Amino acid sequence: MAFTVDLEKFRYDAARRAGVDGKRVLITGAGKDGGIGQAFALSAGLNGAAAVGVHFHRSYEDGFDLVDKLRGEGVNAFPVQADVTNMGDLWAMRSYVIDQMDGAPPNLIICNSGLTERGYSFGRALREVDNEPIAVRRARVRQHFIDNLEESRLVLDTKIDGFLAMTHLWAGEAVYHNEPLRLVYVSSRQAIDPGASVPGYAISNWAVLQLPRVLAVNLGKASELVSSLSVLYPFVRTGMTDSYADNRKVFGRWQSRMLETYEASEAFLQLLAQPERETDQGAFEVMVDSAGDEEVAITWRQVHLDVREETLPWSAGEPLRR
Repeated sequence: MAFTVDLEKFRYDAARRAGVDGKRVLITGAGKDGGIGQAFALSAGLNGAAAVGVHFHRSYEDGFDLVDKLRGEGVNAFPVQADVTNMGDLWAMRSYVIDQMDGAPPNLIICNSGLTERGYSFGRALREVDNEPIAVRRARVRQHFIDNLEESRLVLDTKIDGFLAMTHLWAGEAVYHNEPLRLVYVSSRQAIDPGASVPGYAISNWAVLQLPRVLAVNLGKASELVSSLSVLYPFVRTGMTDSYADNRKVFGRWQSRMLETYEASEAFLQLLAQPERETDQGAFEVMVDSAGDEEVAITWRQVHLDVREETLPWSAGEPLRR
């Protein structure tokens, strides 16, 4: 069991509290010590949230440590263990979460669950091995192919299936209870600026950028009750990124240094403090610019997914008629 972060770094001023103060917050993927989900939970709990649901799947030891720390600070925090790719698990937690929140559903949900990939050369053949028999090469290439795609499938399932299911479940509860809800989907800058060797990660993070718009269209008039947005983070120092922490070739194209989790969560609260009408259905990107030495300037930029449809002269000039 471990808890290694400094609580004091997650206490922010009144201007940062506005988006979480008095909220019933549920955060998926919040169990891992030193992770960004843990940072979101601490930021909510230590800045006035009425209740904080700490979700985890396998990281139960760290998750319980986080709940204990929050409770020690007087926060109404509780653990939620579920596999976000298992619909039975998600449905089973519904009544438990509502009970822990004194009979009301969450009114702020942060969908943060996600995995990364160890990386592989997408669409490229494996290097030849000297004197390797052709039968052995075929077996090696086959196993490499299967392992790579299995890894990507798990990444895609966790992000896409998990976010979709959480949205379907809790937006439905919000409408049923007539309780306003704000949904936040945590994505990555690799959604719009893909890195090499992580195709499942880039694709899954792109997919969740469409969720706010899809949700609003499906809710119709009830969309006034449920707002949603996506946030795209650059590299944040967590257990998933430690191996890249000293490799500026990986993160240096975006930032002079990695963000710490307390910096990432402070920026997050800054965005949440903005009026919901200004963030609804939006995608917002965190920018990290050098401000001298190791100091950085952290700002937000809105991302517009502009779709253009253009007539193709060769088709318009000779339409198929049947």
